[in-house]
Amino acid sequence: MLLVLIFTLAFASIALLAWQLYPAGARIIGAYHAKRVKRDSKRLERMFLEVPHKKLILVYGLSPVITGIGGFILTQTLAGGLIAAAFGIILPNTALKIMEKNRIRKFRQQLIDGLMIISSSLKGGLSLLQSIEVLVEEMPAPIKQEFALILRENKMGASLSESLARLNKRIKSEELNLVVTAIDIARETGGNLTEPLKKLMLTIRERDKLLGKLKTLTMQAKLQGLIMSFMPIIFGIVVYYLNPGFFKIMLVVPTGRMLLVIAGVLQMVGAFLLWKLSQVEV
Repeated sequence: MLLVLIFTLAFASIALLAWQLYPAGARIIGAYHAKRVKRDSKRLERMFLEVPHKKLILVYGLSPVITGIGGFILTQTLAGGLIAAAFGIILPNTALKIMEKNRIRKFRQQLIDGLMIISSSLKGGLSLLQSIEVLVEEMPAPIKQEFALILRENKMGASLSESLARLNKRIKSEELNLVVTAIDIARETGGNLTEPLKKLMLTIRERDKLLGKLKTLTMQAKLQGLIMSFMPIIFGIVVYYLNPGFFKIMLVVPTGRMLLVIAGVLQMVGAFLLWKLSQVEV
């Protein structure tokens, strides 16, 4: 009877405390969600995606709940559920970053074809804006969406230089920066834009070939580092199962445990150094 009374009083105290803290917690969570919605809505608009604010708030609210429940069911532990819920909080932002990277990568892949269309149109006697219109008609998204926005801004009174500068801010790409710079210089000096575009296409192609070779070489180094990182772990597991007594000393004796910790730290340091050395910037 006493145990039931203690449990009831404890539950009532927790419920009262939650009731008192709910308004402040709701305001904090609401302000946090409003800030995220405002930030991510702008990111979605830059990708020409229109998502209602209510749907975004629903995604932010349900994501940690669903992942938390899934983590709890899979691990059957409260810690697993909390870790999965924390992952659910950052999941929408991670998904947006992946979408942005994929969109920029696709834009870069389309840029050479777009430059070829503009160059051919300029050779045919069309103006730069008319050449951009041809690009919009011929090319798919996302390059179509970005250059269609330039045309709309131009019709609303914005200059081509301003529209290209905004495009350069939306799409973080070195190749696009070169294209925008070349167009601005050609328009200011009154020179022929066809030749700079040809040279830019050749430069971008050669740069892509170099990046492809570097990616192949660095991928080999990363794979070697990954294999070298997991080999000691796999070796230890195999030895433990084949001859537990031979490996048990590393788990029982304090010196053995200390050596395992040191080996694990050195292994992580080595893996980090291999990953860092395989990163090559061009």
